Amino acid sequence: MTKVKKGKKHPAKSHIKTGIRWFWILVATGLGAVILLFTTVGLFGHIPSFEELENPKSNLATQIFADDKDKSGKHIVLGTFHVENRSYVAYDELSPDLVNALIATEDIRFYGHSGIDFYSLGRVVVKTILGGDRRSGGGSTISQQLALNLFSERATNKFRRALWQKPAEWITAVKLERNYTKDEIIAMYFNTVFYGSNAYGIRAAASTYFGKHPSQLTTEEAAMLVGLVNAPTMYSPIRNYERAVARRNHVLSQMAKYDFITQLVSDSLKQLPITLTYQMQDHLAGQAPYFRDMLRRIMSMPQPKLVRYRDNYAAYQRDSATWASDPFYGWLNKNLKPDGTRYDLDRDGLKIYTTIDSRIQRYAEEAVVEHLKNDLQPAFDAELKRRQYFPFPNGRSHKLNEQTIRQAMVSSERYRVMKQQNESEKAIEAAFKRPVRMTVFSWQRGNVDTLMSPLDSILYYKAVLRASVMAIEPHTGFVRAYVGGPNYFYFKYDNVRQSRRQVGSTIKPFLYTLAMQEGRSPCDRVLNVQQTFIVGDTTWAPRTTEREEWIGKMVTLKWGLTNSSNNISAYLMKQFGPEALISMLHKMGVQSDLLPVPSLCLGSCDISLYEMVGAYNTFPSQGMFIEPFFVMNIKDKDDNILTTFISHKREAISKAAAYRTVNLMQGVVNEGTARRLRTRYIPEGQVAGKTGTTNDQSDGWFIGYMPRLTAGVWVGCESPEVHFESLALGGGGNMALPIWGLFMKKVLADSRLNVQTTDLFDVPPGVPEAYSCTGGDEDGELYATGNDDFF
Repeated sequence: MTKVKKGKKHPAKSHIKTGIRWFWILVATGLGAVILLFTTVGLFGHIPSFEELENPKSNLATQIFADDKDKSGKHIVLGTFHVENRSYVAYDELSPDLVNALIATEDIRFYGHSGIDFYSLGRVVVKTILGGDRRSGGGSTISQQLALNLFSERATNKFRRALWQKPAEWITAVKLERNYTKDEIIAMYFNTVFYGSNAYGIRAAASTYFGKHPSQLTTEEAAMLVGLVNAPTMYSPIRNYERAVARRNHVLSQMAKYDFITQLVSDSLKQLPITLTYQMQDHLAGQAPYFRDMLRRIMSMPQPKLVRYRDNYAAYQRDSATWASDPFYGWLNKNLKPDGTRYDLDRDGLKIYTTIDSRIQRYAEEAVVEHLKNDLQPAFDAELKRRQYFPFPNGRSHKLNEQTIRQAMVSSERYRVMKQQNESEKAIEAAFKRPVRMTVFSWQRGNVDTLMSPLDSILYYKAVLRASVMAIEPHTGFVRAYVGGPNYFYFKYDNVRQSRRQVGSTIKPFLYTLAMQEGRSPCDRVLNVQQTFIVGDTTWAPRTTEREEWIGKMVTLKWGLTNSSNNISAYLMKQFGPEALISMLHKMGVQSDLLPVPSLCLGSCDISLYEMVGAYNTFPSQGMFIEPFFVMNIKDKDDNILTTFISHKREAISKAAAYRTVNLMQGVVNEGTARRLRTRYIPEGQVAGKTGTTNDQSDGWFIGYMPRLTAGVWVGCESPEVHFESLALGGGGNMALPIWGLFMKKVLADSRLNVQTTDLFDVPPGVPEAYSCTGGDEDGELYATGNDDFF
């Protein structure tokens, strides 16, 4: 028997002890490395705090909402202000198919882990890293992907991602799981991911690709969007349709694999094409772009400083009063966030609830396009072909034409940039005459790619007719429609509020209101003769517009307004004076500077459509001027109300005077210069209004109202120097009235809007409902001319 010598260890036991020792050394080293790694990440990497988790920072679009709602009861979004077009939706606003598709594709054990799926990590190690099978899938949970989207900076290389970013994602994912419910994490994920086409978040994506709210998505639509986030460019249905179909079908297979849908349903849906309602949601997308631009402009107004107004002290006083009285004017400069910083319209996710009705807005936009595209612009183009110096009327001096073009060139962005680059005038003029590639607007052919010199493009655009529409609700002042021009992409100038043009005969009802306010009746008679005014050392007499046989006869005031008689308007101006008319206009909401001159009775002043519609609305509102009201409240991203706005109203004229003027203006529609409304658009119902045509047919107006809606239309070119030569084509009855008629006809046809031909104007107590009065001699007839009014 062999004896074992003392002091020597058995070889087998020695190896076991060595193995155990190295095992614990490796475990300790691994644990130490993990601890060191997480400590280092904690010290040098970004791990969000609890406060950051509660308030994750991301660029949220400001949403502008209409007053009306969609079928699901949600306010319709008119558009957004954004850097990233992202708007949050709650979990219960998501289609169940979205949630199921996401879980089936990205994280089937989502409801069973606490932020890290160790089973998936093991699969990644064994199959992907050791086995080299990159098709086996990743190990990131939905919570980790959310952590990456919200808080982690993207790693620049694989080493840094493995060493720093992944541990940071794990820690953040666990924190998210501790502070939010699973449903909240799902909602946050959908709200943060990018879907391509400038769509950040599921709400923007659903609207961009399908024109829907996320709650309305079908199974196959949800599958496409969930598949899209993996690689928005590679799987874009716009750029790579076949890949998008394949990716969508993979998601449908995953949904069937995990029993969210049956295999039969999956196979059936895979056969469907991807049907899109695609519209990229940029700043131009959506309804009412001019209105949205106006909101941004007014909200961003700085507090008035006299130094910025130069010599226009009246404008400084006016804007200072508006700053003090209107909480919406300069809102961004008056209101601060809780942290003391200013709100950012493009990043802070504000929610602006407006008075715009999306249906009325759409009808106004459609009416502008229909009339300008189909009728008015083709008629203008035919007239332009006969002009010697396009687009200016024949007979206008060559020198004046050159001055107008020079002024337009100097005002252009191209000229400004070249001046900043110290280019000489000769070089700039040569550049403006050199043809370049550009895309121009065309009513008939849409966007036209062409070769044109910048100088020719100035002439081209001066020949394009513009139009604006504003509709307001009597008694509330709610602005229901706001169209600032024919196409916001090409013509960003707002012809509702920014532009002031001569108003022509649309000023005449205010003169008659002066008489009605003094107790006169529509049936009161005056002598129809030309009036002469002494102006300084000279005299001025407005041109007579009616037929010769009516000169020298006694006519009623109703006859005078019905036929837009310059003689009767001048008579009233002599009776009351320019100062009284200006005072009346100011009481009824006109803020523009007005000169107290006799020609004011024919509308020689420049006033905005915004002011004119607000003033006209005083008539159906029984003498109350109600300032146009367009925003009801503003909320923050969490739906906390920041500001609630109220309408401002005041009594401008008596109820009796208002109704008598309504009656006068009904005559204009029933038998006068606006009777085209009756013959072509609105044969029934109570309608009142007034046409307006300015000197040389530069501006065409129609402002009218029914008991439940007031609307105004202006039509003209960019420059007053470009206009129709024919009064038949260039009068307000042909330029503006058809847009009003088309618009109101659409509104009346929509029973949801509650604007009906059976509505009646309010009649004050003691005032006759109708004024049946003849216009001339005892046996004369009330209506004598068929001519439109003109300045």
